[in-house]
Amino acid sequence: MSALLDIDGTAAPPRANGELVFSEPWESRAFGMAVALYEASAFTWSQFQSALIARIAAWENALDQDRPWSYYQHWLAALEDVLDEQGTVSCDEVATRALTLAQRPAGHDHRH
Repeated sequence: MSALLDIDGTAAPPRANGELVFSEPWESRAFGMAVALYEASAFTWSQFQSALIARIAAWENALDQDRPWSYYQHWLAALEDVLDEQGTVSCDEVATRALTLAQRPAGHDHRH
C-alpha cells in the first residue's frame, strides 16, 4: 500500500517527517476505510486517485471557496464518489445515514 501513496502534488496526503498527519480522528478513519475497501477490491487505486484529483481540482477552481482547505474532506468525498459510481452505496444513502448519526445524543454509545 505504501507504494500507492508515494505521490506528489495536491493528491498527496499530508505528511510530517515522512509520516501521515491526521488532525482529527475521523480523518484517520476515512483514510483507513478507503485503504481497506481498496484492499478488498471494492475499486482500483487509479479510480480512487482520479476521484480525489477531481475533487481537489473542483475545490481549486471554485469561484467561492467558502470552505477552508481540508485534504481529508476531499479524500472522504472522493471515496463517496467512487462507492456511488460502483453502485456500492449511493451518496444519498451516505447523506441519510450521516444525518441520522448526527441527530443522536452526545455520548449515546458511551452509556453503561
